[in-house]
Amino acid sequence: MNELRQIKNALISVYYKDGLDVIVKKLNKLGVVLYSTGGTKSFIESLNIPVISVESITGYPSILGGRVKTLHPKIFGGILSRRDNTADILDLSKFSIPVFDLVIVDLYPFEETLKSGASEEDIIEKIDVGGISLIRAAAKNFNDVLIIPSTDNYNKLSAILDSGAETSIETRKQFAGLAFKVSSHYDTEISNFFSPESAAFNYKIKGNKQLRYGENPHQKGDFFGNFDEIFEQLNGKELSYNNLLDIDAAVCLISDFDEPTFAVIKHNNACGIATDFNLKQAWEKALAGDPVSAFGGIIVTNQIINKEIAEEINKIFFEIVIAPAYETDAITLLSQKKNRIILVNKITTLPTSQFRSILNGVLLQDRDNKVLSSSEVTSVTKSQFSKEEVTDLIFANKLVKHTKSNAIVLVKDKQLLGSGIGQTSRVDALKQSIAKAQSFGFDLNGAVMASDAFFPFADSVQIAYEAGINAVIQPGGSIRDKDTIEFCNEHNIKMALTGIRHFKH
Repeated sequence: MNELRQIKNALISVYYKDGLDVIVKKLNKLGVVLYSTGGTKSFIESLNIPVISVESITGYPSILGGRVKTLHPKIFGGILSRRDNTADILDLSKFSIPVFDLVIVDLYPFEETLKSGASEEDIIEKIDVGGISLIRAAAKNFNDVLIIPSTDNYNKLSAILDSGAETSIETRKQFAGLAFKVSSHYDTEISNFFSPESAAFNYKIKGNKQLRYGENPHQKGDFFGNFDEIFEQLNGKELSYNNLLDIDAAVCLISDFDEPTFAVIKHNNACGIATDFNLKQAWEKALAGDPVSAFGGIIVTNQIINKEIAEEINKIFFEIVIAPAYETDAITLLSQKKNRIILVNKITTLPTSQFRSILNGVLLQDRDNKVLSSSEVTSVTKSQFSKEEVTDLIFANKLVKHTKSNAIVLVKDKQLLGSGIGQTSRVDALKQSIAKAQSFGFDLNGAVMASDAFFPFADSVQIAYEAGINAVIQPGGSIRDKDTIEFCNEHNIKMALTGIRHFKH
């Protein structure tokens, strides 16, 4: 069996035309005969490149407003025919069927149309029938046919064409695997639309990348997703498994803040964060939150990094810097560390769902997107909050949501003073946050406290009071909430109950 196949004939039928001009020009230069239909055929003709219509092969025009174009035995015969099968060869000759060595297809944008809020009629019209059939047929016959199932694969195809018009069976099989992933995801999205109550879990994969290793060097690691869709990497080494976990934590945290904010992330938690309209002060206050843990961490901001800020950042070793943009001088400075990863965060809208593997299955949940407004922060105690306290309480509640449970955070003037992270006892989390703040010289008098879950007893509020904290925000829901409120009233502490827990495990 000859595993190498020369591309002589190509069938092209795509919805998106971006990048297609480069491909068809290369195919034409290589002498490949092009077959197409509808808008794709018109596009190729606009490039002054010869193309044969599918209708001239089938003898049937496109019908039903374009719903039926390529669904014909002569088209699928040309894709599915086995080149070394005598009976197939006779059928091809008998019915004058051309063989297709390359099929380039993409699918109607069903998922995009669904997310746009379109009508059901418009959504149904974006269920591709011909395209998905072409993909499956070509992928099935990978022994003889190369399938390009989406525009995401154009760069790989372009590289193949630059090396000639010959493909190996290994290459064709690899693309067949990609094609079935496209098909699987597409069908799952349609199935979930029709039966949301029994929606199937499916990875939304546009690509995968093997990482240096997993969480530890003895573990294998891969990333499934399109990193370039969210970030542009300007400098630095290849991203690791742990880098990606920290980057995820960083962008999730910063997405909750609208005012100029800097945060330093270490092991998925903020060790420093501050908001200030003076960006340099925001940076200095964030770093002051825990300058020891900050070493080797990740910096994230929602503002443009200028040269002045870059000079400050450059004084300490940070592995990753994330910002929506950088001034040219800032990039030059930050890039002096050749391994430092510099990322441009291109989008701020995150997926609405998140999942993790567990046992022999997957846990799926809505992302915790709840952010309190000032009107939702009201005191359940005799004393009422000042405007500044409400601002700090909202800041603290945003932060505790992104801190590993059990979690306590202490905040004053929109600056993290100390946090208790991942403790098995809420009291221990509080003691850790107080000790942390005091170790860096912070005065907790006038600070506020946020807890990710309710206080089962009044002891935590008592400890906070003794440290100088005078305002608390927590979900409530304990059978002993009354005891905690009574303690607050007796000691002039203000407290808000939100009714919303923010566990993060």
